[in-house]
Amino acid sequence: MAKSDAAVKDPATKGKLKLIIVIVLALLLAVGLSVGATWYFMHSAQSKPAAVVETAPLGKQPAIFEPMAPAFVANYNQNGRQRYMQVSITMLGRNQADLEALKVHMPVIRNNLVMLFSGQDFATLASPVGQEMLRQKATASVQEVAQKELGKVVVEQLLFTNFVLQ
Repeated sequence: MAKSDAAVKDPATKGKLKLIIVIVLALLLAVGLSVGATWYFMHSAQSKPAAVVETAPLGKQPAIFEPMAPAFVANYNQNGRQRYMQVSITMLGRNQADLEALKVHMPVIRNNLVMLFSGQDFATLASPVGQEMLRQKATASVQEVAQKELGKVVVEQLLFTNFVLQ
């Protein structure tokens, strides 16, 4: 009878053992698929920026920042009170040779900017919108001088790196 009892328990143990093996294999397969998918997506994500860099337009040159030193100081009267403004400006261009050629005309540029800054209203400059409008006017002023003297727009933007009102 011992043999018949062992024979009866053995198929149940074999069934449980097969179930455990199937579950372990399924878990290993799931982990393997997860690792494989992660590796695939990480590898494809790393290769895509390189392709984007290769297809980027070659005509666009890197930005060159040229500070205009010293800072501009303008004074003006506002309702009988003396007001001051100090602005540090950096020019953004794409061609170093053009920026160097523009430096020859810096006295004209500085004169135009001082005149522009001294004609401003304090209440307008106290708001961010007024400061942005002034920056755009200053950029247009410098671009106008560059167009007149060099025949091309050398400066893309003027950036206010310091702006103080008193």
